[in-house]
Amino acid sequence: AAGLDLGGREDLVARLSVLAYDPDAPAMVLVTHHVEEIPPGFTHALLLREGGVVAQGLIEETLTGDNLSKTFGLPLIVQRSGDRYTARAA
Repeated sequence: AAGLDLGGREDLVARLSVLAYDPDAPAMVLVTHHVEEIPPGFTHALLLREGGVVAQGLIEETLTGDNLSKTFGLPLIVQRSGDRYTARAA
């Protein structure tokens, strides 16, 4: 999604979400620095910093302000609206 405009990003997120909910689709791994790009339907998250695991597990339990703050090394606020996430500096 790097370099996509807002419309392009949202189209990509919607298409990936359809695949994520499809029981016949292959397993997918999404690598991103932007929680806004995580499509609905993805169930787990793995947060890494300097090659080590900061947190892992169910997405709603893993994508927290504390965990993302540790991951990126600055205080962050994470908000959830429906099945989408946003993050900003605290």
